Amino acid sequence: MASKAPRLRCLLSSPFAPPTAPRTIDSRSFATAAPEPNPSIRRPRTAFSDRLNVGPSLDDFITASSPSAETSVPSSEPSSSDIDTGIPTSSPSLRTAQVGPANRKRTITRLPQWLQTPIPTSPNYKKIKSDLRGLNLHTVCEEARCPNINDCWGGSDRSAATATIMLMGDTCTRGCRFCSVKTSRAPPPLDPHEPEHTAEALRRWGLGYVVLTSVDRDDLVDGGARHFAETVRRIKGKAPGMLVEALTGDYGGDLAMVDLVAGSGLDVYAHNVETVEALTPRVRDRRAGFRQSLKVLERAKLGGKKKEDGGGEMITKTSIMLGLGEMEEQVWDTLKELRKVGVDVVTFGQYMQPTKRHMAVHEYVTPEVFEEWRKRALGMGFLYVASGPLVRSSYKAGEAFIENVVRKRARRSEVALAGVMGEIDKGALI
Repeated sequence: MASKAPRLRCLLSSPFAPPTAPRTIDSRSFATAAPEPNPSIRRPRTAFSDRLNVGPSLDDFITASSPSAETSVPSSEPSSSDIDTGIPTSSPSLRTAQVGPANRKRTITRLPQWLQTPIPTSPNYKKIKSDLRGLNLHTVCEEARCPNINDCWGGSDRSAATATIMLMGDTCTRGCRFCSVKTSRAPPPLDPHEPEHTAEALRRWGLGYVVLTSVDRDDLVDGGARHFAETVRRIKGKAPGMLVEALTGDYGGDLAMVDLVAGSGLDVYAHNVETVEALTPRVRDRRAGFRQSLKVLERAKLGGKKKEDGGGEMITKTSIMLGLGEMEEQVWDTLKELRKVGVDVVTFGQYMQPTKRHMAVHEYVTPEVFEEWRKRALGMGFLYVASGPLVRSSYKAGEAFIENVVRKRARRSEVALAGVMGEIDKGALI
């Protein structure tokens, strides 16, 4: 028997022996006991629809045709009308609703009625959308979920319709907290055919006024300025009578790139400061700056020329969002700074939270307050001011006015040029 013991130990230690179960280490201390499960307490089941109910519903973005069961209460948020006696103090009531599971109801503020818009269904809207998909083009109207898309795309005729083409793809290298455009550190490369496709699409539509904008491309050496300028030149080549507005980024503060775009033949140069200086670090991407934006607008005013060569005639434009928590005095200061750098056009619009991941709305500003800011800005010398809850930087109501101004200036230039040529001809005869 003794001689068999070593062999038995050898068999037990064989590599072909079945593996033993791994030891488990309980993280619970030996001094505590596991709690007994209580079958009477059950966690309530949740559904994905419960999370959706917390956010804005489809009804919030469609004009209601019948009264709803939602309650109406005055807004508890302090507004600028409570601070300045020059602004009407009477404001429409805001609607509230109970949302969430039965045992966790919460009260939220619904979208005010003055921010509700109809679903787009016009033929012009469908035509423009079809052409965009066919040419693989993007618009800020869709990417930024603009509430005016039906109004701008669905004009009474094509010459009245306006579209804002977004160049250089649909992915931005910056992450502003108010914007719903996709972001990435390394977006796809530029489409070399995009300038030609954009010009061809606009020629088909026969628009009288078009806005070009773009995502920020900090991954490119020139920020995409050359691509932008080439698109403007192609449009002017195919449709010389079309007025072009460029809504650009800050190109990282590279003013040479601003000159390149401003001198490409466009008619209006727009760059948005978005908000007051104090809120800029919290609202915009850290690479953007209020003072940097002012320098861009000041340089764009020259139109890519020196002052002695006729620079300073370019119409410049910017936009400010209200409802982010700005103070009235801060808005005053912003307007003063814009006038110092010669900005001609300013627009005021209500900030609306695109998704729950973005900044929350601090206040729904009433139409009366927007009207008051319009009057104030006009009194400061701005050429034109568009102000209202649904106004955006590319709102077509402002563009109709700007179009008339640009065409009048062009006619004056033609008359002056004709006069100079006439004087030259007389001199040649003498």
